[in-house]
Amino acid sequence: MKLPNKSDIEIAASTVYQYMSSTPLYKWPLLQKRCGLNVFVKHENHTPTGAFKIRGGLTYMTWLRSRYPMSKGVIAATTGNHGQSVALAATINNLSSVIIVPENNSNIKNKSMISFGAELITYGHDFQAAYEYALNTAEERNLNIVPSFSEYLISGVSTYGLEIFNAQPDLDALYVPIGLGSGICGCIAAREALGVKTKIIGVVAENAACYALSFDQKRPMSTNSANTIADGLACRVPDSDAVAIINKHVDKIVIVNENEIKAAMGYYFTDTHNIAEGAGAAPLAALIKERNKYQNKNVAVVLTGSNLDLKLYSDVLKNNC
Repeated sequence: MKLPNKSDIEIAASTVYQYMSSTPLYKWPLLQKRCGLNVFVKHENHTPTGAFKIRGGLTYMTWLRSRYPMSKGVIAATTGNHGQSVALAATINNLSSVIIVPENNSNIKNKSMISFGAELITYGHDFQAAYEYALNTAEERNLNIVPSFSEYLISGVSTYGLEIFNAQPDLDALYVPIGLGSGICGCIAAREALGVKTKIIGVVAENAACYALSFDQKRPMSTNSANTIADGLACRVPDSDAVAIINKHVDKIVIVNENEIKAAMGYYFTDTHNIAEGAGAAPLAALIKERNKYQNKNVAVVLTGSNLDLKLYSDVLKNNC
């Protein structure tokens, strides 16, 4: 798969910015003190869906409308943020949307997808089972499948990477979480397009480490389960194109455990007054784990989303604040 170039990203940006503004890149004093370095937070929790994925949804639907003008609707599998993106972007483009979620999915994310216009269907024990069901349903109902990883999604989400590097071209490192890979591949595309030297570091959950295994083994490696509080990272079967891009361009992949993720969720609340879902907090957890390597350096972390259930968040804050 070819990464989008600077022109591709700028064209994508012209679509994205019709519906949202660029998101902030802030330095928070308490977080600086905790980490002991110059840390910048990219606030992708400040988008219309509370997560970065909407950028890719908007560019994907623009492409779909152009490529398949007679399409009546789309279908996708998700644990939440991709589904919210698909639902809102489809509604904006006058398309129907069907979203397949696994059992025990986030109630708040489910409600949000419905509010954006989606028909919600629950199926399977995890994302992979939901995705396989979505493929079958797409054929049965004559719907266009919206994958969670695609060059048209990457071109959209790469716009936040472009914002980061335009604002701070002298970053020493950027920590990015890896779900199926569109976010980190978008950051890679933006870095390559601008020719900056920032090290890009991937972050995965210990309980969903397929991309870390794939990085170590230099080929796609699946896991038997992906049970983590960071549902945006809960991938057990990596995308082969994503693995190839990540393995070629990232400096390393850091694994964080459940307690480290929960602690970082608490730090975001106490130090920045922002809500961070598990996947959004994982880059901060990884930076804190490695902070001694970056003293007096400029490092950014991506807070990719803020969508999580109240009870889960309450429990996390109770034990981590």
